[in-house]
Amino acid sequence: MAVTVVMPKLGLSMKEGTVVSWKVNEGDSVKLGTVIAEIMTEKITSKLEAPADGVLLRIVAGAKSKVPVGSVLGVIGDAGENIEEILASVGSVVGEAAGGAAGRKGTAPVRGQAAGPVRATPAAKKLAEEMGIDIFKVVGTGPEGRITRDDVSSFEEELEAAGGKELLQEIAYEGMRRAIGEHMAMSATIVPRVTLHGTADVQDARVFLAAANKDVRKKDTISFTALLVKVVAAAIEKRPKINATLEGDVIKVWKNINVSVAVAVPDGLVVPVIRDANTKTLTQLSREVRDFAERARKNRLTPDEMSGGTFTITNLGGFGSVDWFTPIINQPESAILGVGRMYDAVVAKDGIPVVRRSLGLSLTIDHRVIDGAPGAEFLGVLIDMLSNPVRLLV
Repeated sequence: MAVTVVMPKLGLSMKEGTVVSWKVNEGDSVKLGTVIAEIMTEKITSKLEAPADGVLLRIVAGAKSKVPVGSVLGVIGDAGENIEEILASVGSVVGEAAGGAAGRKGTAPVRGQAAGPVRATPAAKKLAEEMGIDIFKVVGTGPEGRITRDDVSSFEEELEAAGGKELLQEIAYEGMRRAIGEHMAMSATIVPRVTLHGTADVQDARVFLAAANKDVRKKDTISFTALLVKVVAAAIEKRPKINATLEGDVIKVWKNINVSVAVAVPDGLVVPVIRDANTKTLTQLSREVRDFAERARKNRLTPDEMSGGTFTITNLGGFGSVDWFTPIINQPESAILGVGRMYDAVVAKDGIPVVRRSLGLSLTIDHRVIDGAPGAEFLGVLIDMLSNPVRLLV
């Protein structure tokens, strides 16, 4: 008996999702639990598994189709089973390659990513050899993606038109990459932002963490990121107006201090949220940060775990190449803290030059909500608390 494949609800806030791609074609056999498609919410990309054994009889929502939660994406059943009644009841979702074209065979390969024996006509192979062209980099337009002589000629013309530049790879602008791009473009377009830069002396902070982590099991050690979250939450308690969002004609200052922490993943960036960070100990924060980072890299975060933030931290310090930068605000929040690398700096201590460990900080604020003066005050509180972490205990 045929069963429908539907857009799952991956979180309380999820209302719709996008079909990124189908991993199987119409007519292919699938097993219960087999990954058959990749779907994307505004926050994450997830793998969609087959709800039953059978044959993928029809792809209803093609690649790039955006559909509400619960909508039918495809139908699985027995080979040859009549599913017209099911299709009549659900209709068809319009999208690029809707009706299953995206999942059918014959799609040309992405240039620069050939796999297995090349499919090309003898004439195409001979011409490519004469021209010194790597035929694996040519896109075939013939039957079942076969490379023709004209395809090789067109590739040569493209190289000449590009001034001799040879394309290494084409990457589809979709999925998480597109979601991040559109979100950042929207923020950069509508937000009149200003970035304030400062430097914190973190020599004592390192000593503080070393003492706290002495004789502690590795899995229970307190990370510097956890200390940053704790300091940010404490600073927000002292300057609460930084913890705000602009919604229509109302600026909302939030009681809950939910700190979002950006985590780099292979396909982009995700931002899990540590809720009520000001109420948690350094040990609790460190465990939560570590858990989020591990699950983020395995694509196991839920949309709910990446929503509801009120302030974001993004840290590029681990790359060892950035002191300060201009982070883009994670809308609808009104501020984001960019963290640079730690480095040794010569500073004056009681009139004597000494080498101290320093840290670059960059605070970007939404000038519609926060003026420069309160932004500078908040950054000052952050710097003071990082330089004197013992103040977290009083």
